[in-house]
Amino acid sequence: MNQKIESFAIIGVTREGKKFRPSDWADRLCGIMSAFGADHRMMYSPYVRPGCTLKGDKTVLVDRRLYDVEPLAYKFLINFANDNNLQMEPMDPEQTAL
Repeated sequence: MNQKIESFAIIGVTREGKKFRPSDWADRLCGIMSAFGADHRMMYSPYVRPGCTLKGDKTVLVDRRLYDVEPLAYKFLINFANDNNLQMEPMDPEQTAL
């Protein structure tokens, strides 16, 4: 398997142009990648976080460095987008860096 590992955004719009539901899907998806911090508060992963497009569509931003830390999580997010027929766009690595 020769897969290019890159940062990408999952956009909450299907390839047919329909808005993906439920409306909090991005928060839920990022929530499964989150963990409790030292302050006992839930924190999003630095590699997977919610966002939105200029049109207001919900997105999940995935940093390519996630693959180095947890390749199965990276593949899960790609499969989630493909299974739900969601649009994905590659991102410049500097756009995803904190």
